[in-house]
Amino acid sequence: MPYLESLKVFVRVVELGSITSGGRDMRLTPAVASNRVKELEQRLGVRLFNRTTRNLSPTEVGKVFYDHARKVIETLEEAEAVVAGFSDTPRGTIRVTAPLGIGRRIIAPLIPQFTEKHPMVDIRLRLSDRKVDLFEDGLDVAFVLGELKDSNLKLRKIADCQRVLVASPDYLKRAGIPQSPEDLMRDHNCLLLRFPRSPEYFWTLQTPNGLRKIEAKGRFDADDGDVLTQWALDGSGIANKPRFDVARYLTAGELVEILPATPPLPASFGCLYPHRKFQDPKIRLFVDFMTSQGRKHLEQIATQ
Repeated sequence: MPYLESLKVFVRVVELGSITSGGRDMRLTPAVASNRVKELEQRLGVRLFNRTTRNLSPTEVGKVFYDHARKVIETLEEAEAVVAGFSDTPRGTIRVTAPLGIGRRIIAPLIPQFTEKHPMVDIRLRLSDRKVDLFEDGLDVAFVLGELKDSNLKLRKIADCQRVLVASPDYLKRAGIPQSPEDLMRDHNCLLLRFPRSPEYFWTLQTPNGLRKIEAKGRFDADDGDVLTQWALDGSGIANKPRFDVARYLTAGELVEILPATPPLPASFGCLYPHRKFQDPKIRLFVDFMTSQGRKHLEQIATQ
């Protein structure tokens, strides 16, 4: 068992890029995680990582060993999933990721409800607006908002999320209220969600003549959708947001919907998971629960 645990630590360190992150994911201190890796290197008689003060990367033999170790762990997980099918009590850990806004307001509030029903299941939630790779990052389920395409993954659609263009009353008083999509490109500061390889350099609006893609330009961009909301509240510009994300501000009058006749294209909300994971009862139960309850919770906060 200690050797298997060391294998798991090694795999997570490779996937997350540091001993601290790998240890944290395994709920180990950096010192314990480091010792596990050193013990593994001593057992194998090879160096698995190149270490500098700023960087940690697998050696060539470390990369080869990672590929095989990952297969061992996956085979074990599949065996455990088969055995779990004969048990009435799902157990184990589910690693989940979600975008920041939808993770904070939809996913996180529902997790305690799920674990109350299934107390032997642990959930490890990671929130990020960046694109993730389930296989490379060792994740089980990814909630996504946007295009739901991946031929290597199974998709469960949850709902279509309406999007709205919003700005504060103070901003509109200073800059004027846009009357057409052209006004956005010409006269206004658009608040942009951008990160490496981000596809959102354009906003797609629904017009009477069909979809209209406009080049949104602005002086500010961020890789956190909540930052864009705060900038909009502060009067810095116009944001393109899911309605559920800003519903309370619209109700309170802190933000105003603009161009309601040509709203942004809705975003699909759903979850992705590897096909083989659905053999595992805990993954199946989690996906089923989050699909049904997530849809209800989304509807509630979008109309508050």
